[in-house]
Amino acid sequence: MKQIDLVIFDMAGTTVIDNNEVENCFWAAAEQTGLITTRERIISMMGWSKRLVFETLWKEQLNEKLNDELEKKIDLSYETFKEILENHYLNSDVQPTQGCLEIFSYLKKSNIKIGLTTGFYRKVTNIILKKLDWSDAVWRNSSALNIDSVVTSDEVSFGRPFPYMVFKTMELTGTSDVRKVIKIGDTPSDLGEGKNAGCKFSFGVTNGTHTHQQLSNYENDGLFTDLNEFNKWLSPVLIC
Repeated sequence: MKQIDLVIFDMAGTTVIDNNEVENCFWAAAEQTGLITTRERIISMMGWSKRLVFETLWKEQLNEKLNDELEKKIDLSYETFKEILENHYLNSDVQPTQGCLEIFSYLKKSNIKIGLTTGFYRKVTNIILKKLDWSDAVWRNSSALNIDSVVTSDEVSFGRPFPYMVFKTMELTGTSDVRKVIKIGDTPSDLGEGKNAGCKFSFGVTNGTHTHQQLSNYENDGLFTDLNEFNKWLSPVLIC
């Protein structure tokens, strides 16, 4: 009997190289819209729904509950961020992380389903998928990749660290037992998402937005330097 039915990967920083691009887009949007924050605070919220990041930062800056004026500031920062982010990905090279394609291939040969979840919204996610040639037409038909599901934060009630993207991925892939699901990502919110969902394992990779030392402060089932190391760990597990 298989121990694992589904592996759910984060995108930016985990399966897609992120050289601080998302952080830089947050920072630029904050500067352009009068939002005062620090890069450290932005990094601490990586993996969250992007609008929630601006909602949290504006609440912290103004020490106010949501009201019409606060909503306008949040909307302005978020819309500015989206414009910057979309332009970045439309005009930049996008590449998979080290070991990503290899582990996708290994999982499919092992008849293990592959899911992607992301704190991005659907529009920018599709830009990235197309740039990688992982667009819907490809990942539903290509024997090389055959990614089974891509779920974005704007398609569930609450994003990370809430577990709903995991549950939606399970539903879309026909996976019934969360104890046969692995979640892996590069942020504390990824780890929290896997733990909150009750996944068999919630792993981190440390070649993304957070270091080993940073992620080790959060509950996890293991931290890997990259997806190649994760693949080496996974191989004997699936063979057993």
